[in-house]
Amino acid sequence: MICGMATYIGFLRAINLGAKRKFPKADIVTAVEAAGFTDVETYINTGNVRFDTTLRSRAKIETALEKAFEAQAGFAVPTVVFTQKELVAIAEEAASFGHGGKHYVSLLKEPPTAAAIKALEATSTADEVARVGGRAVHLLLGQNYHEARLTNAVIEKQLGVATNRNLTVIRALAQKWC
Repeated sequence: MICGMATYIGFLRAINLGAKRKFPKADIVTAVEAAGFTDVETYINTGNVRFDTTLRSRAKIETALEKAFEAQAGFAVPTVVFTQKELVAIAEEAASFGHGGKHYVSLLKEPPTAAAIKALEATSTADEVARVGGRAVHLLLGQNYHEARLTNAVIEKQLGVATNRNLTVIRALAQKWC
């Protein structure tokens, strides 16, 4: 790593879900490099990218990536960026829940307000629990994710732009890239 560089992890929202939003990993790398970032690496085809930059403003990094992604892919790609330290904290926090069912994490673009957190967490039931920690919403669900009431769409409606990953991916990225 070059002196002055910092490593970030970007999570792309709503790509590779249907025929119209295809965005292959190679194109993601090309776009990130076109935005001026270096040491770019992707992980699986769900929109996870690691890169180095001299920028320190998360908002500026997200804006640069979103412009580059739209230019490369031809459609808007909301992007949520975390530092390595933030990603590790999300993975570590997940361990504290000790949940036996499905565990997903909705990664938020903006920090939620205390009132929004309280309102979301109040929607939890015995079978589906939402716990907010910073810009991460841990969704502790039953065995069938596709029947869950607490989804990323619900999170976005209440807390703003978010993208969702299962805990296995979050842990793998924290181990691989941090």
